[in-house]
Amino acid sequence: MICDWSIGDLPGLNDTEQALLIELGITTTSQLLTVAPDAATKQQLAISLGTKIQYVNKLVALADLARIPGIGCQYNGLLIHTGIISVKQLAQMPAHKIHQQILKLHVATLQRRDLCPDLAQVQNWIGQAQELGFRL
Repeated sequence: MICDWSIGDLPGLNDTEQALLIELGITTTSQLLTVAPDAATKQQLAISLGTKIQYVNKLVALADLARIPGIGCQYNGLLIHTGIISVKQLAQMPAHKIHQQILKLHVATLQRRDLCPDLAQVQNWIGQAQELGFRL
C-alpha cells in the first residue's frame, strides 16, 4: 500500500507555499512526485514557487518518504533530519544505524529518549520501503 497525503500535511510547508502549489494543480504528495520527477522539472517548480531548488528537493524527499505507511507525514521530517532522503536510500540502510541516528536527534533536540520510535518500528519502515521499491 502506498500512502498519498494532502500537500498541506507535509511538515514545514506554510500557507503561502501550500496555496502556490495548489494553484499549480499540486494538491497531494503523489502529484508533487509526478510533477517533479527529475532535476529539470524540480528547477522549473522552484522558479514557479519563487524558491530555491534545495527547498523543492526537500519537499520531494518528504513526499517520497511519506508514501511509506508507517512513516507518512508523522516521521518523514525526522528521517530527513537524520540524512535519509528517499525510499530507495531507506530500503538500503541498516535499521540499527537509522535507529541510533534518530535516538541521537531526539536526545539532542528534545532531550528525551522515550519519544524515539523503537528499533522494531524502524525495521518495519525499512521492510515497507523494500516492498515499495519492488513495486516501482
